[in-house]
Amino acid sequence: MSLLPVTAPAEAPTPTIPEVDADLLAALAEVPAANLGDAMGRFNVLDSRIQAIWPGARLAGRARTVWTRAGDNLFVHQAIERAEPGDVLVVNGFADESRALIGELIGVKAKARGIAGFVLDGAARDAADLAALGLPVFARALTPAGPYKDGPGVLDTTIAVGGVAVTPGDIIVGDSDGVVVVPLSEAAGVLDGARALQEREAVKRAANRQVPAGDPR
Repeated sequence: MSLLPVTAPAEAPTPTIPEVDADLLAALAEVPAANLGDAMGRFNVLDSRIQAIWPGARLAGRARTVWTRAGDNLFVHQAIERAEPGDVLVVNGFADESRALIGELIGVKAKARGIAGFVLDGAARDAADLAALGLPVFARALTPAGPYKDGPGVLDTTIAVGGVAVTPGDIIVGDSDGVVVVPLSEAAGVLDGARALQEREAVKRAANRQVPAGDPR
């Protein structure tokens, strides 16, 4: 059996992707990525090299996945056509940093379709233009080198990104610390755990502010 991804035709039917409850997604979007990671036992946190390419970018949405050849974005374009407003395109680009998988032109296209942003295990370019668009992009690197558009690739299958498995329908949250993946089946419990953690941290924070100068605690 071949271990290489099979090229899917552009007209292939889109698989059914689980819906995400809007209230649950909105609540998770308000929680720092660090708290969500802690609530998952510090699992499901992407490689720290995958960071926002412009300051202040925040991201929350349903994952739609792309597995593409290194430095090639043909299937990223196809994923944009399949995605729905609010989706996050999560791309396994084999951690390649030599060619950008997206830039300003593809960003304009994605923005027009209501895509919430991108998470790339690969590189991006045109960071200033993407910032001006207000399109959150988290990537492993920046490079001015453009992509190939030859394929192959696979859409909407479970992939590995930054050392974490991502299944279409999972919830992606990104902020200034990085990116976490919240499995959809666990999302409500993760939210409860993260909120409880925030409450405990608030108590500790208040206590720390009251420690007298010179107190060794």
